[in-house]
Formats: sequence, C-alpha cells, structure tokens
Amino acid sequence: MDDAVLRSLARWPNVPAVFGWAALDRRGEWRLREPDSERFSRIGNTALREFIGRNYAHDGHGRWFFQNGPQRVYVRLERTPWVYRLEGARLADHCGRAAGRLRGAWLDDEGGLVLEAMQGVGVLDDRDLAALAGHIVDETGAPHGERLATPLEDAPNAGRAYLAFAGERLKLGAIEARTLPARFGFVADPQP
Repeated sequence: MDDAVLRSLARWPNVPAVFGWAALDRRGEWRLREPDSERFSRIGNTALREFIGRNYAHDGHGRWFFQNGPQRVYVRLERTPWVYRLEGARLADHCGRAAGRLRGAWLDDEGGLVLEAMQGVGVLDDRDLAALAGHIVDETGAPHGERLATPLEDAPNAGRAYLAFAGERLKLGAIEARTLPARFGFVADPQP
C-alpha cells in the first residue's frame, strides 16, 4: 500500500468501511456507483485507477477492497478478484502486475476462461480470448480447433483440451461461474 495510506491508517484507525460503492467489472475496469442510483460508472481518471490498484487487497473473510486513506472501500466483483490480460508472452492482472505462474485453467459456462495464477483466481479479459485461443491444444499439442467461447462440456473433445502458455501445459477443465466464489474463497458482493 502507499505510504500515505499507511500513515492515515495509523492516524485514524477506526474509520468505518464503505460497502456498495465500488465495483470491478469482468474486463478489469474499476467502477463507482453514481449518487442516488444503482448504476456504476467506469472510473476514467488514470491516477485514481492506479491508486486503487496499488491499494487493492482482501481481508481474512475473502472480501476485496481498496484502502482509501483510513477508509476501506469494499469492492463488488462482477466475476473474480483478478482480471488477467495478455501482455505479449505473459499475463498481467488488471492492476498491471505480472500474474505469475499458472496453476489451473477452466472454461466456465458463461464463455469465460478462468485462470488460477500465483496471486489468485481471475478471468481472462474477454478481449484477449481470441488471441489465447491458439494456445488451446489437444493431447498431441495440435490446435484444439474449438472456439474458446464454447463451453468445454459441449465440445467434441471434452476433457481433452489443454492450455499451453508461458511454458505451462494445463488441462482445461469446466466450471460453473456461480461456483467460483465458494471454490476459490472470495466474496463477490461484500456486505457489512
């Protein structure tokens, strides 16, 4: 976290947390709720997005937040705590950090590619699905031939597809999007 944030926490340790005002969408965009509305708008200010990314963390209950000075602002997750993006031959999270080594890959029932990297579970930004589709291979290493957006259980070679990326070869599983929070220990919509 930023030094200024840590200093403000020490100075004002008991500021109440905020719930329901911040969100992370499935493309890794930070959003804030509009006043007097249930609508969330994308944060366009680059400095604010970077500040949130530097101060993004989770508590012991799996609730994700960003620390805004002495105030903790809990984040509603549209999909997962991390959104991964392709940056050349590597994956980076929506905060710009390297995702690290991949440990698991699943295609969900909503057409998303869910990746478990060293820092945690995330969904691949859907704008990168086509680029990563060439890394889906069969048992022999040949291109799988199925569109990545097709749920794996509907594919003719179900259970025999692999993600070959960044030196890893991971069996591509199937997962229901609604089970992600329980399986990976995060809270999608934190409440007080």
